[in-house]
Amino acid sequence: MRLPSIVALWLVCLLSGFALPAGAQEPVRWLAHDMQRPRPPVVAPAASDCPAPPPADAVVLFDGKDLSGWRDAEGGPAKWIARDGYMESVPNSGYIYSAGKFGDVQLHVEWAAPLPAKGRSQGRGNSGVFLMGLYEVQVLDSYDNETYADGQAAAIYGQYPPLVNACRPPGEWQSYDIFFRRPRFHADGTVERKARITVVHNGILVQDNVEIWGPTAWLQNRPYEPQEPKLPISLQDHGNPVRYRNLWLRELPETPPAGPPASEPPPVVALSTAELQEFVGAYKTLLGDFGKIELHGEQLQLHMETGQVIDLIPRSPTEFAFRWTAAKLDFDVRDGKVAGFTMHLAGDKYPVKRVGG
Repeated sequence: MRLPSIVALWLVCLLSGFALPAGAQEPVRWLAHDMQRPRPPVVAPAASDCPAPPPADAVVLFDGKDLSGWRDAEGGPAKWIARDGYMESVPNSGYIYSAGKFGDVQLHVEWAAPLPAKGRSQGRGNSGVFLMGLYEVQVLDSYDNETYADGQAAAIYGQYPPLVNACRPPGEWQSYDIFFRRPRFHADGTVERKARITVVHNGILVQDNVEIWGPTAWLQNRPYEPQEPKLPISLQDHGNPVRYRNLWLRELPETPPAGPPASEPPPVVALSTAELQEFVGAYKTLLGDFGKIELHGEQLQLHMETGQVIDLIPRSPTEFAFRWTAAKLDFDVRDGKVAGFTMHLAGDKYPVKRVGG
């Protein structure tokens, strides 16, 4: 029987490992969990540096003592076990959620898969770290354990495999350092900016500022929906007794701190070509040659011995600012002749003499 063309096209895409585009702008992607997708190369990490103590400004999510900072899905006490400095997932106890809510964060997590190893593929040491409870960095015993590429340890589940497989053997402590920027939404609920994430696994970069397509899920491709700017972090119970310890985070500013300049720069003054020509010449310090000042068209430039070429912007008849740097030259003019200048840079002063014109 001849298949309708649209059905045939769908089968070709399915068997080739690529998803049909949902629209003209939808990128062609691997189907989630495709075993034909190439596996990341294995890279043995350096010796463990765990535990990594939290910095002074960190929010400690788990200090190794109790689960007072965690809740179950209904907001009640978390049903995992806390002992000997770690907490352990209890099968069928459900996900646990941080009592606090967070958006943009630097998150440190240390985890260990069960030893001895039991099961295979997704049934071996499976858990997950969910940013805002929606975006999963997969936890899995991926040491000598074959599974689909976008479901192994440090994958953005169902979307991005890690760049490399940096897993340690089961029973050994491993670290994730996660840098997460939450999605932003317009007032009408449409997406302004998608979430982005960087992950370092055992000291090795495995996710490089990737753009998350939407909330991660098994067998689904979920679209973004408007959400609160801060939500709990969650850890997954997948039926395996995975252990966690030394969980802390630093909340990141919504935007990098910045402020207006303390004052407006002085205006640029207009100097004639003849006036600019007076500054042209060679200059040196007590330690040796400094460089030359040259005139190119109407632009005065400092050509330093170190190789930099810097445009000089006239602020007065004897003061010139660097175009892009908080530095300036104050020229020493004696009897109508330029004798040298003082360079002001980063609070220091450098006297420079003219040696030729």
